[in-house]
Amino acid sequence: MKYRSLGLLLLTFLLTVPALTQTQSLSTPLTNQELVQLVYQLPAHPERKEALIDEIRRRGIGFPLTDGLRALVASKSGNDASLRRALEEAERRRLNPVVSSLPPESEGEELISKTRNVTLAAAGAMPDFIVKQIITRSVALGNSQNWAVSDHLTVAVSYRANAGEEYRVLSVNGMPSTEMSGSQSYEQLGGTTSTGEYVSMLADLFDPASRTTFKMVDTDVLRGRRTIVYEYEIQKQFSKQMIKASGFGDNQIITGYRGRVWIDRELYRVLRLEDVATDIPSDFPVSAASSMVDYDWVTINEHQYLLPSRAEITLAARANNRQLQTRNEIRFRGYQKFGSDVRIIEDVPDDDEPPAQQTNQPAQPASSPQRATPQAPPVPKPSPTP
Repeated sequence: MKYRSLGLLLLTFLLTVPALTQTQSLSTPLTNQELVQLVYQLPAHPERKEALIDEIRRRGIGFPLTDGLRALVASKSGNDASLRRALEEAERRRLNPVVSSLPPESEGEELISKTRNVTLAAAGAMPDFIVKQIITRSVALGNSQNWAVSDHLTVAVSYRANAGEEYRVLSVNGMPSTEMSGSQSYEQLGGTTSTGEYVSMLADLFDPASRTTFKMVDTDVLRGRRTIVYEYEIQKQFSKQMIKASGFGDNQIITGYRGRVWIDRELYRVLRLEDVATDIPSDFPVSAASSMVDYDWVTINEHQYLLPSRAEITLAARANNRQLQTRNEIRFRGYQKFGSDVRIIEDVPDDDEPPAQQTNQPAQPASSPQRATPQAPPVPKPSPTP
């Protein structure tokens, strides 16, 4: 089974948490007891995670978020990143409700307008570059989120405006590709792989042709930057989002999508994008797909560009009469300007972190003139945890 998309997608389960009792006011923050009760339901009912996240974001929390509670949530949710982020957002709102309050609607609309102009003006300004992707791939049966690591990949990616993207496998589980038997391309590795231009997602989000609707819903702080959080939606008829399942008659569909976007209040740039596919037919082999992309400022050839620093992609599919989930956690490291005297380096440490950027003025923006096609070969059989 292969997965193709003109962008990255975000998975959500639209099932609800059991109704609260009439004595529980939906306008009051969640209590510690309420949260613990709902979290304890997740192992048996993982499909209720999204409803719990919505509840946390809508009501907030009325108690300190302790390390013990963080550990409990991680244990019961399979260390779910989206639930963890929702709780941390709620904790920031609890500690500083004034700073966390939403600005006037007019200011929110102005921020969207300025971000649209800056993002679209950045299209085509992205330089030719090379970067290393460090990927951890995991698989889980059904909706259990009991993730078992399948393997670790190191992949070099080169991007040129006149040639698109090229991928080269550097290592699998620490073994250099030159020492592996047989020559495999990235797509031939099996399991879930993803390719595509992450940056052009931002241009599509703000393209007037997409007719994106935005709703200001929250505030947040990302890497020291104050942001406004918007929910957005793009209807299927205006979407460029595609899923393709090869091996099943090469089925492909266009989907709508929705999600959340975090916008820097001063620089008018997107720092995080979450995205969920909608309108997936019930008989399609891929039943859901998800992504979260963090964007950060990186220096290439003495100029700053906003490029992906981290991504998480989750797919749900039906294969061999089984439901499977796969998750790719991706870190982007070692951005360099592409040129005739530069080669894709293989010795950037896997655990390196990009230097902190102290940005007080808008840096040179970057985006892609077009979106490439992410893809994912057959869903793997789950491997036992080592």
